[in-house]
Amino acid sequence: MTADPLLPRESLIRAFLISHGWGEAERGTLAGDASFRHYDRLRRSDETAVLMDAPPPQENVRPFIALARHLEHLGLSAPRLLGVDEENGLLLLEDLGDRTYTRCLAAGEDEDALYALATDVLADIATRSDAIPPGLPRYDDDRLLTEAALLTDWYFPAQTGHTLAPDVRKEYLGIWQRLFPVARLVPETLVLRDFHIDNLMRLDRPGLAGCGLLDFQDAVAGPATYDLMSLLEDARRDIDPLLIERMKQRWLARVGGLDRTSFEASWAVMAAQRHAKVIGIFTRLARRDNKPVYLGHIPRLWRLLEASLAHPVLSELAEWLNRIIPPGQRGIPTP
Repeated sequence: MTADPLLPRESLIRAFLISHGWGEAERGTLAGDASFRHYDRLRRSDETAVLMDAPPPQENVRPFIALARHLEHLGLSAPRLLGVDEENGLLLLEDLGDRTYTRCLAAGEDEDALYALATDVLADIATRSDAIPPGLPRYDDDRLLTEAALLTDWYFPAQTGHTLAPDVRKEYLGIWQRLFPVARLVPETLVLRDFHIDNLMRLDRPGLAGCGLLDFQDAVAGPATYDLMSLLEDARRDIDPLLIERMKQRWLARVGGLDRTSFEASWAVMAAQRHAKVIGIFTRLARRDNKPVYLGHIPRLWRLLEASLAHPVLSELAEWLNRIIPPGQRGIPTP
């Protein structure tokens, strides 16, 4: 379907749905997220589907399409593609239901079983020779560094009221550049990057297919510790340290052949990088995008970041943060 700049987006959506036989379906808002995407659930008779509205140029559905097909090839449960309009950022997707991990945990479902299933999915990915699809971007130093800089470029000025001096910012980035080789002490695999309970579904399917996967369009090839760390050091939820240790041991046993010391060093670097990034992103969402709800997670993120800094490999970063953003300044910035 060719985009017409004079055609309102709602008309584009309507034409897209009609072309795929869902024009008369009942449509209701399903969810939104921290991006420009939003999702509607469609109902016709006893059938449902999901409309992903990802308006360009802010969004690009092509990576989602490619990864959805690849995950299906791996035998994992990403939503099947029922209709595609790449140019206008519209997708018709299989409806995986309402049982997100977040809702399952809130309803009192077995926490260990849910996390074990998600951990097994990641162990399976880490051991597959075909896990990384051709052409997938790498989680290279430039990408990691740009993300780490979100802490200094968004959180620091929001919290202190002034911009970080260029030489101090350069010092911070230099520390990270020395740390990234440590993150790569583990094998490289497919990294979905937003692997946490809001993006996981519990499905009535056997084996690993029982874990539904959402929000994977930013996937990269990177350190195998990253997604497991994202699952177990969750910005949105406190997790029992004993559960974290059980899942680490479970993953290591299934992957096999990894040195625990290298694993823990890689984990610590990836954890610190992600938590610094997300503190910056949540601040940006509040300041730039008028989404202050995410600020409530910042105290937990600082606790997680501080815990990662206890690893000896991060001593230089810990010293920099204590000097430039001391504990007394690690609060919630004003929206």
